[in-house]
Amino acid sequence: MSLDKENVKSGDIIDTQVLKKLYQFVKPYQGRFIFLIVLTVGLAALAPTKPLFIQKAIDEHVATGDVDGLVRIIYLLVGLLVLQAVIQFAHTYLSGWIGQVIIRDIRVKLYRHLLKMKLKFFDNTPIGRLVTRNISDIETLANVFSEGLAAIIGDLLQLVTILAVMFWVDWKLTLVSLSTLPLLIISTYIFKEKVKVAFNDVRNAVSNLNSFLQEHITGMNIVQVFNREKSEFKKFDAINQDHKKANIKSVMYYSIYYPVAEIIQAIGIGLVVWYGATGVFGLDLKVGVLISFIMYLQLFFRPIRMLADRFNTLQMGVVSSSRIFKLLESTEHIANEGHYQPAKIQGKIDLDQVWFAYNDEEWVLKDINFHVRHGETVALVGATGAGKSSIINLISRFYEINRGSIRVDGKDIKEYELGTLRKHIGVVLQDVFLFSDTIYFNITLGNPDISREQVMEAAELVGAAKFIERLPGGLDYNVKERGATLSVGQRQLISFVRAMVYNPEILILDEATSSVDTETEEMIQNAIEKMMTGRTSIVIAHRLSTIQKAHNIIVLHKGEIKEMGTHDKLLQEGGYYAQLHQMQLKSMVS
Repeated sequence: MSLDKENVKSGDIIDTQVLKKLYQFVKPYQGRFIFLIVLTVGLAALAPTKPLFIQKAIDEHVATGDVDGLVRIIYLLVGLLVLQAVIQFAHTYLSGWIGQVIIRDIRVKLYRHLLKMKLKFFDNTPIGRLVTRNISDIETLANVFSEGLAAIIGDLLQLVTILAVMFWVDWKLTLVSLSTLPLLIISTYIFKEKVKVAFNDVRNAVSNLNSFLQEHITGMNIVQVFNREKSEFKKFDAINQDHKKANIKSVMYYSIYYPVAEIIQAIGIGLVVWYGATGVFGLDLKVGVLISFIMYLQLFFRPIRMLADRFNTLQMGVVSSSRIFKLLESTEHIANEGHYQPAKIQGKIDLDQVWFAYNDEEWVLKDINFHVRHGETVALVGATGAGKSSIINLISRFYEINRGSIRVDGKDIKEYELGTLRKHIGVVLQDVFLFSDTIYFNITLGNPDISREQVMEAAELVGAAKFIERLPGGLDYNVKERGATLSVGQRQLISFVRAMVYNPEILILDEATSSVDTETEEMIQNAIEKMMTGRTSIVIAHRLSTIQKAHNIIVLHKGEIKEMGTHDKLLQEGGYYAQLHQMQLKSMVS
């Protein structure tokens, strides 16, 4: 099994294009976002006030024995701390709230966008990668608002205000305090670059893990049938090792950087104490100023240490945003520009000179021409890869044709509103997909207009009512993921009920009985005939015995129509269909 790994690199921190696109999601909450900036400015303005009050308390009240003045300062300081705590709470809550509502909006828009994508897109894109986009990447984007953008603005404003107050109080002591700043800036820059690379590796590893797990858990029966557990485990272990190494590398950089930053800060405080002490002893510097400067340094160095982490958070958010917007801007969706929405259709189908390729000019269908009248049954026959399933996918507009035209009731299917077109077409596939939910949900797919009585009437028609009634809870029985608690035949019967309950005018059966045993096939064959009555039907079947009554049998070979006619006519011609019929008779006899 192939492993499609994803590798991405961080971009610029300030990507104006990405920020503009993000702003479109911020716009509905612009008032709250502006208020968040106001709170950020308020916190930055309050940051240097505590050391100022403490300096004033020591130099003007403690040193002079002014108890009343000291009590007033203490009250003011407590009030300041309470105000700061309230603003900090509002800031933290609001930044988190904005982040969550924005990622909710983006996730809804992204999922709605995915619902409109062509099946070709899902054929070419690992599902695990799409899960990463919808979950991990969007969660990373939330951090841009809660820990990135607003936090960076707050840290920078705090640095400016603290630095301004420090120069105002004592510019000489400020210069001494900042003597170790170049060391901290250099170490912070090195840390930021190293952690950025580690974060990239972590994001890539997470995406690859999601893709690998989704693919291999879904295909676990293939892994076990062919005894590939050990080899596939080795692949998983290798990806998991990459994930571990990337995380450990980032942990190592943090464990080095923070002690180094603490040492640099301690050296700075030591220089302030040394220089300040000489000033205090020489009566050139007050004790309160020295103590406040120690506090200023602690306040000043903290945002610098945090900035490296915040810039990486912002940078990874920009990368995640770029990947999300790239997906949102993908044009691989089916254009739904039609406006024709008939309540009922007759079900006439015309394919004229239809050419189709999944990849450029690797033709799967070549110059397909046939016509189906209202109420007729047309059977498509041919070897695997002949193009049978491609034809029914094109009629339902799961894929777009390259050339030619497909018409329903004389109108090009592109003129139909897409939902309306598909509402009139009932499809029963060989590979039945059931959601982890009740039988009732899997039949109605959450459509509130379909009653339980209608479901049971359809179930009675196709012979599924008896086995549904025997299940615990009946229609409320939970079939588990992909219908794991039901047999293949039971899942197929549910798919018949699902098609019938929508009462479509066009019925498509794609190998609908090939997965069931002979007894079950006989039970539902009469139901199929009832379903086809009065409906235009297109049937794909390997068992030729099920299509002998078809009005027209179309024999496909390598994407081209080789023969066309009734069962008796094709047998008389002695061509490909006759040979295939003879082979099936021999296999049944043997």
